[in-house]
Amino acid sequence: MIIVSYDFENDNVRSKFSKFLKKFGRKLQYSVYEIRNSNRILQNILEEVELRYKKHFRNADSVIAVSLCKACK
Repeated sequence: MIIVSYDFENDNVRSKFSKFLKKFGRKLQYSVYEIRNSNRILQNILEEVELRYKKHFRNADSVIAVSLCKACK
């Protein structure tokens, strides 16, 4: 399982990122998603952050992705 948490100052960017994550998993809280554990999916998410979202980051914006081990579930 991968947990992705994000915070964007820009509402439009935040909304687009939420819709992007919705393709891979389910929303746990306002800005937290549970994603199916797959190296390919995690790599896709990280590449998308670099290519589409990083250029919109402000100082306080962040994306955190944590992969949990099977025993941690």
